[in-house]
Amino acid sequence: MTRVELRTVDELMDLLHACRGAWDTPDRSGDPVDLHDHALQTAALLRRSRPSDKELQLAGLVHDIGHRLRPGDDAGHADTAADAVRPLLGQRVARLVRLHVPAKRYLAMSDPARGLSPQSALTLEVQGGPMTPAEAAAFARDPLAEDAVTLRQADDAGKVVGLDAGVLEDWRPVAEMIAERVRHHSLEQAHFTDFTPSLRS
Repeated sequence: MTRVELRTVDELMDLLHACRGAWDTPDRSGDPVDLHDHALQTAALLRRSRPSDKELQLAGLVHDIGHRLRPGDDAGHADTAADAVRPLLGQRVARLVRLHVPAKRYLAMSDPARGLSPQSALTLEVQGGPMTPAEAAAFARDPLAEDAVTLRQADDAGKVVGLDAGVLEDWRPVAEMIAERVRHHSLEQAHFTDFTPSLRS
């Protein structure tokens, strides 16, 4: 299966706009809001709780685009989304997107009384079920574990029918800022590599 990689903010925004009327399940039996509204609600909740962390907010906006790229792939949607956004939005955003499913499994183990939507509870099983204690301990050691849990909590809360969470175009400047930062970092890395003297024995 061909991997999708987003290279421009326009491509990203087009994909997010295409999430209007697209659902996490092809038969619309899943969550009560479409992927477009869910993205906006998740990002807005993260902007409220972590106002200075633009990368985390953007990860919330794009975390479920894998459902649009490969409908029906509940187990792999996070990896699909992470692979798609990495070239444009960088490693941290991509890793947070990838970790939103392990964070769900972690919370299912560490806080089993915490409620999941019916669809999330259903897909938890195909995603590996609650973590074992050993898996949870390993996850907790990840430097991004706390941020991933914060994203997951916003993900679970961002499913309110009729909630006005703004418009997608409000997020274009944020995406452009992050993409420019990633591009600048890549150019710096390439420049450093080009001018690093080769080691000779």
